[in-house]
Parts: sequence; C-alpha cells; structure tokens
Amino acid sequence: MEATDPLEQPPVLVLPDPLTFADVPLLCERLRRLYGAGARVVVCDLAALSRADLAAVEAVARLRLTARRAGGRVVLRNAGAGLVALLDLAGLGLEAP
Repeated sequence: MEATDPLEQPPVLVLPDPLTFADVPLLCERLRRLYGAGARVVVCDLAALSRADLAAVEAVARLRLTARRAGGRVVLRNAGAGLVALLDLAGLGLEAP
C-alpha cells in the first residue's frame, strides 16, 4: 500500500472568465485527466468568474457529475455571493455532495 503525504495539496482547476457553455466539456475533460492521474479531490477555483450565470451553474453541475463518475470529489473555492445564491437555488450549494 502506497503512503500519501497528508500535506500534499489537491490539484486546482480554475474556471475561466468569461465562461461559456462551450467551455464546459473541456473543463470536464481536464477534470477527468486529473482523476486519471490519481487525484481523488480536485479544488475548483471560481474566483475568476465575473458573472454568476447559467453557464457557471452548468459547469459546476457537470464537474460534480464528472467527479462522481470518476469516484472523486470536487471542492468549490472562491465562489462569489451571486453564484452561491444561484447554486443554492439550483440545489447545488457549496456543501452539496
């Protein structure tokens, strides 16, 4: 059994600004590659997003689905108040599984 370093930081996936629906499949592919390389948790940094819109909600939903299918987990970081509100309305709040 291989030991892991408890201080090792998980990889970070940064969502671009502007974010469009066309970006979502590419982000999911990047996430799949991170899990394929051995990551179990990936931090999704939302700080760059200047707008809280449906493309951002779609991205979060698809990234979580991709993570679940890969047996991993996505942790959201630096979400703005508007995006947090939209995610809560969609049932995808920051604490959602």
